[in-house]
Amino acid sequence: MVALPSSFAPPPPSAALAFEGVSKRYGTVEALRSVTFGVGAGEVVGLLGPNGAGKSTAMKIALGIVRPDAGSVRVLDGEIGPETMERKRLLGYVPENPSLYEFLTGAEYLDFLADMYDLPSAGRAERVQSFLVALELAGHENAMISGYSQGMKQKVALIGALLHRPRLLILDEPLNGLDPRSARIVKELLSSLAHREGVGVLFSTHVLEIAQAICDRIVIVHRGSVLATGTVESLRARAGLPGSGLEEVFLTLTGTAGIGDIVSALSH
Repeated sequence: MVALPSSFAPPPPSAALAFEGVSKRYGTVEALRSVTFGVGAGEVVGLLGPNGAGKSTAMKIALGIVRPDAGSVRVLDGEIGPETMERKRLLGYVPENPSLYEFLTGAEYLDFLADMYDLPSAGRAERVQSFLVALELAGHENAMISGYSQGMKQKVALIGALLHRPRLLILDEPLNGLDPRSARIVKELLSSLAHREGVGVLFSTHVLEIAQAICDRIVIVHRGSVLATGTVESLRARAGLPGSGLEEVFLTLTGTAGIGDIVSALSH
């Protein structure tokens, strides 16, 4: 496997992200209700939940894009808001549907991001090239992003999130559209960044096998509230399903396990 660049500074011995009683309402819709959870430095936490559960809202609040109506959010030991630009430089984000500047080439876009993060020119090209080679984008970096496939755009978004050596990664369905080899590299990279470099990772996915494979802890949100949190083993015990997979645990805890009748009705 191609080695990816690291050289992160030693992490502080503290939480990377902490939500305390966070609530958010959009009109009559209560997106989050008194949500409390955390992500430790050096920990991969899976944020799971059905569509509309509030996962994306929680991530945008963590990034300072959306302001909560109540509660507090501490990111890398500080409140995050529009005024905390220096702290935001320590965050990396991949949204569920990345929006890239498609009139630029891949190389131009990544160079633009590097400028935005004030990355020194020394070693910048080598770092970008390491990512391009590892994710099999080398040779395509001078093509316009508008001609990229979904998977190629996803790879550019991932490189952009990692380029500036963030201390906290917030990833919303980051493996969308990736081929199996690239998905494997990204999964191993996230694990390495957390467990060897002390980066906090908040990871949302609908592919529960992925969450089970790479997450140290799971936070399940349902209808805007934290339904359960813990290791896969502790969630199995809570659901009364020892030895079962995370999918069965998730369906049981969210009250959606009885889908047999639905499938039967749809098949007729």
